[in-house]
Amino acid sequence: MGTQQRVNLAVIIKNPLNDDELLLTKQALPPKFNDPEYDSYQDSDLWDLPSAQLSLLDRSLTTSQVQFENEDSSLSEFLNQFDVGSAADQVLREVGLEKTTNVKWKFLKVIEEPEFGPGVPIKTLYIVGELEIHDWKLGDCSKWMSTKSCEDLLLEVKPHNDRIGPLVVAGLLNDSLQSANLHIPPTLRSLEYPPGVKLVPMKSRTAKPFHTTNLIIFVPDTSCNDFSGDNFLASGDALIVDPGCSSAVHKELEKIVTALPRKLIVFVTHHHHDHVDGLSVVQKCNPDATLLAHENTYRRIGKDDWSLGHIPVLGSEEICIGGQRLRFISASGHTDGHVALLHVATNSLIVGDHCVGQGSALLDITAGGDMSDYFNTTYKFMELSPHVLIPMHGRVNMWPKHMLCGYLKNRRKRESTILKAIEDGAKTLFDIVKHTYADVDRSLWFHASSNVRLHVDHLALQNKLPQEFSMQRFQSSCKLSFFSRWIWGYLTVSIKHHHLQIVKVLGAGAAASSAVLYLRSRDA
Repeated sequence: MGTQQRVNLAVIIKNPLNDDELLLTKQALPPKFNDPEYDSYQDSDLWDLPSAQLSLLDRSLTTSQVQFENEDSSLSEFLNQFDVGSAADQVLREVGLEKTTNVKWKFLKVIEEPEFGPGVPIKTLYIVGELEIHDWKLGDCSKWMSTKSCEDLLLEVKPHNDRIGPLVVAGLLNDSLQSANLHIPPTLRSLEYPPGVKLVPMKSRTAKPFHTTNLIIFVPDTSCNDFSGDNFLASGDALIVDPGCSSAVHKELEKIVTALPRKLIVFVTHHHHDHVDGLSVVQKCNPDATLLAHENTYRRIGKDDWSLGHIPVLGSEEICIGGQRLRFISASGHTDGHVALLHVATNSLIVGDHCVGQGSALLDITAGGDMSDYFNTTYKFMELSPHVLIPMHGRVNMWPKHMLCGYLKNRRKRESTILKAIEDGAKTLFDIVKHTYADVDRSLWFHASSNVRLHVDHLALQNKLPQEFSMQRFQSSCKLSFFSRWIWGYLTVSIKHHHLQIVKVLGAGAAASSAVLYLRSRDA
């Protein structure tokens, strides 16, 4: 195991007076923005197993290692790499149990998360501690909770109520709650959170820093009869969202789809290839499957990907999957056909590419991307008060409102920088990009120019642009004029710094080719 890999410790402490109860800790809130508007949006309390990050064992120091009652030789080799004793002591101190004596530790399991990226997957070591508790009084940040109460908070969610975190689900509940109808090939790892919603990152033609798209699979064990009187857009026994994997893993997708019930609903959040590249596999394996998509999304999907027709989605419609209600949420901004999906029972929001696990996604100016729509969708998501955001790239986010406020703050900061450039005399797209992204590699300026154009349109809509700024001149500078100045400046800077080597030339050529293709597709 390399030193770069991150390993966490999760501790399950049972109540000596009630074996059905376990100790949970209130998770620390993300740092405040120090802005009244953003700080007014608060996520509800999140409770999870007490945990700590494991450090590699420093054998030059004298430390007392944890002894497990059920430890075997293969387990010892793994555990002896880490200072489990110090991490366990840290957890006990944090929950106020430092006077504990005669702790009996048992190894439960090690779970490695899927390859969400960026970075290496995180492993979590779960251990169970049986304690002799004398006279401890738990603080406000710790409490005993039964597994039944945890299940109720997860499966019968009410907005603003307390939430249960993923360590409880993966460590204790998934084995009993996971669907018997779902079979994931052993070559793939998956995450189930909340219970019933399975994320399977699969290699795709997505943009860096990611290399996978999360296939969302939903297979309840119940039937649709619970809501037989309701007016649903569609109903089925299983649902998959965004089958966008590349051809390298189409065999794995084929195994997943073949194992699912025949009454299958397929939903795509938008048309980008890293979200639809696997549609042809779904169609081949299950010609009876029903595709749901926004009309603007469907018309951009190639017939080679899907040729069986679709049911159009606008937003606000509901579907029934195995007795569970899911609601579509119009979410334009990234594209003009972008739609999110809310699992009502767990208040979990599948956000497509509106949010990503790290950083933010570019808005697609060639497919109706719009900054005003993006801001409106972000506020709409916050009003829903979701308990978790499920992106199609990267890990789930347990602090939805904080993440969404962060997007608003960053976009507004970028927009202020663009406005300052215009007020300082920048009149063309290239001049604005040069000022705004002066500290960014010039090879990225072409892609950044799309967001600058959308920000300028947003400023114009708000009547914030100086009167002397000509939108007509700006728009005329957005095509070949920008491209020629960008590529010439890029090559000139490379020559100036003596970096014009073969790699640079090829990089510039590739950038130029993609830019020309982009311009042609935009003007088509």
